[in-house]
Amino acid sequence: MLQQATRSAPQLTRQLTVRLAQTADEVREAQALRFKVFAEEMGARLSSRTSGLDVDLFDAHCDHLIARDEDTGEVVGTYRILPPARARALGGYYSDTEFDLTRLQHIRDRMVEVGRSCVHPDYRNGTTIALLWAGLADYMHRGNHDYLVGCASISMADGGHVAASLYRQLKRTSLAPVEWRVTPRCALPLDALDGDRPAVLPPLIKGYLRAGAFVCGEPAWDPDFNTADLLILLPMQQLNQRYMRHFIGTR
Repeated sequence: MLQQATRSAPQLTRQLTVRLAQTADEVREAQALRFKVFAEEMGARLSSRTSGLDVDLFDAHCDHLIARDEDTGEVVGTYRILPPARARALGGYYSDTEFDLTRLQHIRDRMVEVGRSCVHPDYRNGTTIALLWAGLADYMHRGNHDYLVGCASISMADGGHVAASLYRQLKRTSLAPVEWRVTPRCALPLDALDGDRPAVLPPLIKGYLRAGAFVCGEPAWDPDFNTADLLILLPMQQLNQRYMRHFIGTR
């Protein structure tokens, strides 16, 4: 798996490539980027015992998709991917820690989980995200996987009012069929929040929904990251081909 593109920047053109990490050192590079974004930039309380790295018990069982600037050698974007066979061996998905996934039991053997997605601040543009999504699409195609699932986060810097407002919008437009609904283990107290505030969908969630994904129910509160997390489910047969061709190119 190797995707590449050029990225325009002031006075230079950079070459970005995306592929699965092949070595322990490359995984550590992804974990270092995650630490910079989640801990240093967002203020998350990470449980890692390794200084400067975001490491948890799921990492060793996952594939790690990385975007690299070939001019500087720096890893500038990453996605963590947990395929179903390894989730079964591990005893569950990360999403199981935030949601009761009982109603997804019948599709677990065909379901890939993605998470811990982040991009270096200097590379938060369409090219980097498109390459990461192209890598995910390739991974799903090669593995013949039918469903993509993951937690998508909304900041709770305002106390959760924006998250409540966004969920109220999404409940009307993007809620999954009842057979794919999940229950948060630590629910966001929607009734105690102002759900009528103006709110703009985060780009990642907007991208998932445009691709054909569903929101599987009410948000969970993640106190370590101080985010409201929605479970997103994308059945590959529902994939919006026109949108994906525009976003990642013809495959």
